[in-house]
Amino acid sequence: MAQKPWGGRFAGETGKSVEDFTTSLSFDKRLYRQDIAGSVAHARMLGRQGIIAPAEAEEIVRGLEEIAAEIEAGEFPFDPGQEDIHMAVESRLIAKVGEVGGKLHTARSRNDQVALDLRLYLAAEAEALIAALTELRRAGVRLARRHLNLILPGYTHLQRAQPILLAHHLLAYDEMWRRDLRRLTEAEARIQVSPLGAAALAGTSFPIDPQFTADQLGFPEIFRNSLDAVSDRDFILEFLSHASIIMIHLSRLSEELILWASSEFGFVALPDAYATGSSIMPQKKNPDVPELIRGKSGRVAGHLMGLLMTVKGLPLAYNRDLQEDKEPLFDTVDTVKAAVTLMTGLLTELQVRPERMAAALKGGFLTATDMADYLVTRGVPFRTAHAQVGRTVRYAESRGRELWELSLAEIQEFAPLAQEELSGWLTIEHAVSRRRSPGGTAPERVAEALARAEAELGINPYEQEI
Repeated sequence: MAQKPWGGRFAGETGKSVEDFTTSLSFDKRLYRQDIAGSVAHARMLGRQGIIAPAEAEEIVRGLEEIAAEIEAGEFPFDPGQEDIHMAVESRLIAKVGEVGGKLHTARSRNDQVALDLRLYLAAEAEALIAALTELRRAGVRLARRHLNLILPGYTHLQRAQPILLAHHLLAYDEMWRRDLRRLTEAEARIQVSPLGAAALAGTSFPIDPQFTADQLGFPEIFRNSLDAVSDRDFILEFLSHASIIMIHLSRLSEELILWASSEFGFVALPDAYATGSSIMPQKKNPDVPELIRGKSGRVAGHLMGLLMTVKGLPLAYNRDLQEDKEPLFDTVDTVKAAVTLMTGLLTELQVRPERMAAALKGGFLTATDMADYLVTRGVPFRTAHAQVGRTVRYAESRGRELWELSLAEIQEFAPLAQEELSGWLTIEHAVSRRRSPGGTAPERVAEALARAEAELGINPYEQEI
């Protein structure tokens, strides 16, 4: 068995079961690009600072570039006996360029090396997720523009409450995704901090230049405390938290799409590409994509809880427990990116059914609040108006009629100050148009909000069919 890079202290070999239990190469090899990029920057810093000869640094860099090409081509000889991607790359480097490859690890530890790899990886993935969320916002905003004046019931407690514009409903999700983007953008600054140079925990006696290394990698900041640099996983916890919130937002929308696509609602029809059938019931069209997004939200939130529990009891500085940060991070990144991309496609192709939304506006007495507001304008205290309208609703419900189908005389039995103009307050369209308060569902307010979102996203509303 090959000698371990740290094996000088040991007389015996590592047990096979221990190697199997402790290895991370099977999953952390996806960090090879980041590991090689960090090693290239470190080698050049060593040469620049005279810690190794400049020619040696360039020989190391050439070897690392060849290793990157081997991995990209699928020709890299991954050895299961190597503990992780760092040792796999270093061992291959020494095999390619000889003893000079062993100088790469000067003034560096796997502790600051892996912290750097994770930060480089997460910085790129955060950028990719920001781009994906931006496309999701565009899909939602375009859907809102296509159905700007479509009215449907708004719900509280999953009971019909008041009429609103569908565009208003969609723009509520746009606000969620806008906050998601802001959180990720703000988190980028805390991700892009280079820990390289912290070494194992205490720094190094060599005359290193951590800022040069950071500049080579495009990181604007370097660590301020070597102990913190190698043990900090806040940037991962923060990302997992943001990812969990993103998934919760997607899960809420998924729940509504599942309900709206059901026969009971029928507000939308899911595109065939985003649904599946039943193995026994030929008529079924199952909303599998939103159901799985809803289900995977728990998985992502679970990763956050799991890593919080891993980190909560760790003394400074590095502990092997931190190896457990990678699998939940990788799975979260893969899951949330896929969920965002799928929801973007689903909204782009979603079929809205205005006739079913219009039918749902009947029943539920959606303009009852408007009747109460009208009575307030007649001088009735709101609580009194509330009670009068409640009794009117009970009367109408017992007779299977809508509020607007009652005669003025019938209404006046419960609301004596009501007059003929009340009829104008009880129509669905007028109920929507009167909600002109900031952030409300009145068409002009929604048009303003939609235009604002389109401007933020660089969307020309006249480029699509309305």
